[in-house]
Amino acid sequence: MIYILLGEGFEEVEAIAPVDVLRRCGAEVRTAGIGGLEVTGAHGITVRADCGVEDIDRAALDMIVIPGGLGGVASINGSRAALAAIENAWADGKYVAAICAGPTVLAGLHISDGRRVTSYPGTGSQMGTADYREDDVVVDGKLITSRGPGTALAFARKLAETVCGETTAKQVADGMLIK
Repeated sequence: MIYILLGEGFEEVEAIAPVDVLRRCGAEVRTAGIGGLEVTGAHGITVRADCGVEDIDRAALDMIVIPGGLGGVASINGSRAALAAIENAWADGKYVAAICAGPTVLAGLHISDGRRVTSYPGTGSQMGTADYREDDVVVDGKLITSRGPGTALAFARKLAETVCGETTAKQVADGMLIK
């Protein structure tokens, strides 16, 4: 199961693109709302989450995804349940992925320490001891990071390759005209 965290002020394209691509690939994906099931993104789009962050099934979790958006990141940082879900996923050897300002959450939890990462331009100084890169998508073991809204589809494709395999991800990406 892949869980995508949704906090008030999340960056819509960074959350919905992975949901869409991963579901097209046949992955089981659930959005997890922080503070309720109705969550409004940074640009006024309200999404109904599949479950609350408190309902994340740790035993079923294969990957957790952190979208950006300053409000969404603040919501995640303010939620003990969200932070625990991220920490537990990492401790359990699961995939942890973040895009835009989302990787700063990982820095705060020391998950990205010493690892290759990327994030939104200008947030590199908030990445602590991470090995910061300016690539669109960076993979370091089970840590996957990306830059921002414009890289959301490349990020989603990399997530799909990771959990569904390169062949399936390529077929879906080609059908969607993702480069």
